[in-house]
Amino acid sequence: MAQVKQGDTVAINFNGTLDDGTVIDSTYPDPEESCDCESGDHTCDDGSCCQDPGPYELTLGEGEFFPSIEDALIGMAPGEKKTIVIPAADAFGEYDPENVFSVPRGEFPDDEINPEVGLELEVTGDNGEVFVATIVEVSDEQITLDTNHPLAGEDLTYEFELVEIL
Repeated sequence: MAQVKQGDTVAINFNGTLDDGTVIDSTYPDPEESCDCESGDHTCDDGSCCQDPGPYELTLGEGEFFPSIEDALIGMAPGEKKTIVIPAADAFGEYDPENVFSVPRGEFPDDEINPEVGLELEVTGDNGEVFVATIVEVSDEQITLDTNHPLAGEDLTYEFELVEIL
């Protein structure tokens, strides 16, 4: 039976979860959600349904997925399953409190942005780099932003199955 080697393109099914069991990513259908692409809901640019489940295709060695999953796929045969834990440092990084900062509320024009907790904004840093910041606190005087990835500090568990070698 064929086994995966570096450079192969493969199709896998997976569930990615947090330590508390919360599913963060999956190729399996979510029984709680339905996609109504006929009405235009959840339609991607290519016309496919964004929430259609199905195997994820990747080429090993091209950095399309977590390196530890790509490494674990090497030597697998179709139908085989594995489970790996990706430590936070190797996933989305450790949570860094220095990535949380406050700005005076006056820097948010009331007619353009209604600041509320959970709102994500694109922010330009001092070096010109653009990154996403989430509003985590709003007061009359200031707005607190967090530029950590929402999954920073979280270990991820991926259960995956090699569907086929393409």
